[in-house]
Amino acid sequence: MNLRPQGIVLVVDDVPDNLSLLYDALDQVGYAVLVATDGESALHRARLSLPDVILLDAMMPGMDGFEVARRLKADFSTQAIPIVFMTGLTETEHVVAAFAAGGADYVTKPIKPQEVLARIAAHMHSARQMKQARSALDAFGQATVAIAVASGKLTWRTPLARQLLDKYFGPQDEMAPIRLLEWTRLADAARREGREIPALLQAEGDRRLLASFHDQTGDDEWLVVLREENDEAELDALIGAFRLTRREAEVLHWLSLGKTNRDIADILEMSPRTVNKHLEHVFEKLGVETRTAAAAMAAEKGRRS
Repeated sequence: MNLRPQGIVLVVDDVPDNLSLLYDALDQVGYAVLVATDGESALHRARLSLPDVILLDAMMPGMDGFEVARRLKADFSTQAIPIVFMTGLTETEHVVAAFAAGGADYVTKPIKPQEVLARIAAHMHSARQMKQARSALDAFGQATVAIAVASGKLTWRTPLARQLLDKYFGPQDEMAPIRLLEWTRLADAARREGREIPALLQAEGDRRLLASFHDQTGDDEWLVVLREENDEAELDALIGAFRLTRREAEVLHWLSLGKTNRDIADILEMSPRTVNKHLEHVFEKLGVETRTAAAAMAAEKGRRS
């Protein structure tokens, strides 16, 4: 007997015989099975239990399966759950409607349990791979979000990214914080034009939230890595790595954040001439000749620390 559930499946159908058939088939192979007989209860149970896969009847009285799917996909907490439609409607327009509503797959009625089990297993595997990938990103300190630039939506985020966004911008729904979305669009434009991408996203006291592009997963979707930085830790890392004085480390630190000499002078309360003198020493110790090269070395050290 399998004492550990293979995963959680929510079955939504208004026909008791269908529910009974599917419950028995899924339960027999080790899935934990939840059931709902209408759209409202399906939405409630999905949000409460966050199943791994949802098996959804397309045609139900009241709220049909297409509308249930649209609402699930509009809710950040449930939008990543794969939906497998069950339908007796095999015409092209209904199949298209199922996918347009957010369905990942469909099976036709009358239900064939073995076919349903095969589809569920495939989507269960994909869903778990995605969860493992997000957990792995968190485990390596990669607080990652996926942003659809046109709509401004966060299509997914790791738990660590959620914590950082809540900390710097307050509790978030499915929409990206305005500052993050603006940064993504500006950074995207800079990347396309071959310009340097700004790193600073938000500052709060002596801590800063930095952002960097990780990858593009679609024409309009970007993966962005978030990293929290602390002044003291950053300065200590620069001093240790490059044998800088504290003042030199401070100048290099602000240079790496894209500040001009005038900005640095104002921040550190010194003259621009003094900033230039410190930069001469920094360039010599780093073995570089340009601001860009110095900033790149400092940023790389920051990522490793």
